[in-house]
Amino acid sequence: MEKRTTTAGLSVITLSGGDRGTVLLLHGLAGSATEMVPLARGIAAAGYRVLVPDQRGHGHSTRRPDDVSRAAYVRDAVALLDDGPAWLVGQSMGAHTAMLTAAARPDLCRGLVIIEGGVGGGGGDYPERLGKWFASWPVPFADEAAARRFLGDAPIADAWIAGLERRADGLWPRFDADVMAAAIREVAAVARGAERDRVTAPVLTILGEHGTLDPAEVRGPAVVVAGAGHDVHLDRPDETLRLVLAFVSGG
Repeated sequence: MEKRTTTAGLSVITLSGGDRGTVLLLHGLAGSATEMVPLARGIAAAGYRVLVPDQRGHGHSTRRPDDVSRAAYVRDAVALLDDGPAWLVGQSMGAHTAMLTAAARPDLCRGLVIIEGGVGGGGGDYPERLGKWFASWPVPFADEAAARRFLGDAPIADAWIAGLERRADGLWPRFDADVMAAAIREVAAVARGAERDRVTAPVLTILGEHGTLDPAEVRGPAVVVAGAGHDVHLDRPDETLRLVLAFVSGG
């Protein structure tokens, strides 16, 4: 069974696959629960309950939240785990959130899967550059074809296009550029190596062969998925599912 609910401004898709445990699946910056649903369905089919939120500022959740601090994202994750410990699986910024949650609440983490995520830090002008790029989108797009011409045909573009919101004047992304810049600025501001070192649960790190993560952000060994970029779960969905299931079934 698959359903979407909204609580305290956070929209969550729940897939009830069985009683083998709960998996919390967190998308990355400018992503959405929708892009994670194929992975979630595979996990649920193996007998797990899967929670897939639109993180604050994204998707169907509150578009302009008052707080986009790392602590706020962690609070959201913790609030979803009212049934006890779960496997935490995140990609990019979602992996950073999952890592901080595992460090802050070890009692709620059975295992941690980090997909193209690291400890953050690095600073620089990356958040501003990224925000400017999102702000450069010529929205509203007249239709999906117009969106495709601008965004291209990579798997991440497919995910963005699938998630566009239809309004009277055309198609709009389900996020605001300045909110995205503010959210990723929090990730880039401080390297959280100390928090990563406090994680006591088993950890699986998955990287794309052509990923964009700074190697300095990675802690510990990693599995590298051939042919994948930063969006490993979209570029190589079958291999991502295989790796996640092997990890959670062994944890």
